[in-house]
Amino acid sequence: MINLENPKKFRALVNQARQVAENVFRPISRKYDRSEHAYPVELDMLAAIMDGMNDGTTGEGAGAGKLKQDNKAKKEGVQNGTNMSTVLSLAELCWGDVGLSLTLPRQGLGNAAIAAVADDEQFARFGNKWAAMAITEPGFGSDSAAVRTTAVRDGDEYVINGEKIYVTSGERADCVVVWASVDRSLGRAAIKSFIVEKGTPGMDIVRLEKKLGIKASDTAAITFTDCRIPASNLLGDPEVNVEKGFAGVMQTFDNTRPVVAAMAVGVAKASIDRTREILRKLKVKADYSTPFKLTSQLEAQLYRYEAEWEAARLLTLKAAWMADNGMPNSMEASMAKAKAGRTANAITLGCVEMLGTLGYGEEEMLEKWARDSKILDIFEGTQQIQQLIVARRLLGKSSAELK
Repeated sequence: MINLENPKKFRALVNQARQVAENVFRPISRKYDRSEHAYPVELDMLAAIMDGMNDGTTGEGAGAGKLKQDNKAKKEGVQNGTNMSTVLSLAELCWGDVGLSLTLPRQGLGNAAIAAVADDEQFARFGNKWAAMAITEPGFGSDSAAVRTTAVRDGDEYVINGEKIYVTSGERADCVVVWASVDRSLGRAAIKSFIVEKGTPGMDIVRLEKKLGIKASDTAAITFTDCRIPASNLLGDPEVNVEKGFAGVMQTFDNTRPVVAAMAVGVAKASIDRTREILRKLKVKADYSTPFKLTSQLEAQLYRYEAEWEAARLLTLKAAWMADNGMPNSMEASMAKAKAGRTANAITLGCVEMLGTLGYGEEEMLEKWARDSKILDIFEGTQQIQQLIVARRLLGKSSAELK
């Protein structure tokens, strides 16, 4: 069964991630918040260091490019692997800065998709590339089944046509994993993932979005006009299985939703830590030495935030642990994402409110963390979508039966 302490073998990795957050991310955080779309050049050397750190620290690796359901664990016994090490280290990185964490090369959602379903030949070609993920379109947000982008087979190639928006790292990544339908008449079962390399004719980045938060991360709109890619760039089974639906492409989310939850856990912890530090300077102790009923309103609120944060953290660890041990975790991944996203929003905004002018001004990072946290309750599926998924799992309903 799951042990609630951080595994000893990951402590060095977690400590290194905290050092990066404190000594690399925090000093440049405000700089790139004010310079939206400017590439954080400081991350180039860091990315290479982290690649080595992720490959060598635990012997199992960490990061989006190595996330997958570990079915071997069923035979080898309980273990903590890549999913656990990734959520632990990413929570620390996001304690430093969410936008910069999203900007690290080879840590995109596309990398997680490749890791989850690519065959050996595809992984050899694309495993070390920086991959973005293109799902959302102008006509839909969280309803992934509404994909209108098409991919038509033409000999040894697919021809892709459509438009994608809000593609994280869409301009900077080496390639983009694109969701497209091979036959729209067959509905969601025909949705497949395709790898489109940067510079492919017919693929055009039409704009970069201006956003509320995570400004260090570029977010692109991309069009595909008669964009031809090799048929071998299709991820997973090319056959359309109406009974299975698009469970194959959705499997990626079971691995990445705990990762987004970990990001929320990280930024929420940053807000709690900084608020506690400021309150201490203002002679508000918040050290549990006073019975709860006798504490000040500020102390009591901080304690409530800490309890909510701990609940979100534990749900996140459980979902990652299940993936490492080959257990179906779709419901738990959605629970973690829903709880952590909502909790991060409440905590970061609440800490700004608690501190008034101290929290609202740019002299403190609290206002930035409040802005950054909002996206963590939206992308990878909104709060409402996660609750719907959980309800379906609990009630044994299909997506057609419970909408």
